[in-house]
Amino acid sequence: MTKAELVAKLAEDTEMTQVQAARAFNGLIAILADEIKNAGSVSLTGLGSFTLVQRAARQGFNPKTKAPIQIPASKSVKFRLAKALKDSIN
Repeated sequence: MTKAELVAKLAEDTEMTQVQAARAFNGLIAILADEIKNAGSVSLTGLGSFTLVQRAARQGFNPKTKAPIQIPASKSVKFRLAKALKDSIN
């Protein structure tokens, strides 16, 4: 499902216009990103939790030339599915 399809389904299910649904969805994404950045994690009951993780710097290589390169440290987000949702899928 793409973002456009998700927004269309959200608009249909909530009886909003697609513009309102897109604004709500974009607002949700912005709030999640801000909270993950500031608090380090966000838990949504029934969906799962988003956690900020630090990736250490590491040695890599260029696949074309096989030359070694240094990959810098970075931050990433890990998602863990809620047990209730996992059980409903399985």
